[in-house]
Amino acid sequence: MKSLMIGTSWKMNKPLSEAMAYCEVLATHLPPVMHPSIQPFFIPPFTAIQPVSDFFRMHTLPCLTGAQNMHQQEAGAWTGEISASMIAETGATLVEMGHSERRGAFNETDAAINAKVHTALRHGLRPLVCIGDSADEKRWGVSIETVTRQMKIALYGLSATQAQQTLIAYEPIWAIGEQGVPATPEQAAEIHQTLRAALCALYGEEHGHKIPLLYGGSVNLQNCAELAAQPNIDGLFIGRAAWDAADYCAIVQRVVQDFIAKAQ
Repeated sequence: MKSLMIGTSWKMNKPLSEAMAYCEVLATHLPPVMHPSIQPFFIPPFTAIQPVSDFFRMHTLPCLTGAQNMHQQEAGAWTGEISASMIAETGATLVEMGHSERRGAFNETDAAINAKVHTALRHGLRPLVCIGDSADEKRWGVSIETVTRQMKIALYGLSATQAQQTLIAYEPIWAIGEQGVPATPEQAAEIHQTLRAALCALYGEEHGHKIPLLYGGSVNLQNCAELAAQPNIDGLFIGRAAWDAADYCAIVQRVVQDFIAKAQ
């Protein structure tokens, strides 16, 4: 039985009061539906990372926390940015980077994301690297080339051991957001199979199969279990369908009941 990471990023939502209310619901609803094969994770806004991390620790909830971005430099005159050491102090263990919204709206490049990956690892943080193809790239038939390039550059210069500490989340741009059309399990499986082959080519079969590949892109209660069942999908990175804590727990329960229980 493979293990699955199931998490969500709250983006620029949930001020502290809402973040803590979410945690209170998790404390009640998550333990009854949990399974040892599932690792929950949550990526709040910067202002809520430490309180959320502290809540999980105090309530012995086996949940990881992360930050939504990080600067690649250790410190300095970078107004408005946050460093890896600052994130590490909050109790977070993950750092999301390379999301399509940051690539598009803030002009983040593949090279900058690679620098962030190296910085995060130096500070004991696990990079969660988002990669994805646009609707045009899908229409032009270059989706595989696009996401493979993004992944290879993000991992450039990493040893096999470092690469295994890095999470890759395939999030097709055409599938995310309110107007997104979810990828079918078959579409997601095809991309993930190609990514897995590229990882094995880079690091060898043994190491390549240990690098987690997550899928994100309009994951919801209806498609979560079938997506999780795909052989090269090691987790789900959920958007707005998990912004309500009870809905997140329902997704975990569906994956446990419809995939994990049947696979045992």
